[in-house]
Amino acid sequence: MSTVKKLISFDSNIAAELEAVSETLHISQKELVERALDFYFDHTDSIIAQKISEDVESGKVGVHDADEVFEQLGIN
Repeated sequence: MSTVKKLISFDSNIAAELEAVSETLHISQKELVERALDFYFDHTDSIIAQKISEDVESGKVGVHDADEVFEQLGIN
């Protein structure tokens, strides 16, 4: 996996907690932030899936049968 450099700023309280937790767990702040974001993204995936399901149920978003779409696109 490639690495991309990002410059972010934290509130001083968050920065202090990040430093304290990374020292306690003996992991880098980078690794801690990556783990936290990975956990958060997994959590928000379920929220997004729930929102999409609600939109489908309410008729706000339409769903098409895959076989019909494949046929229209000429995919076998």
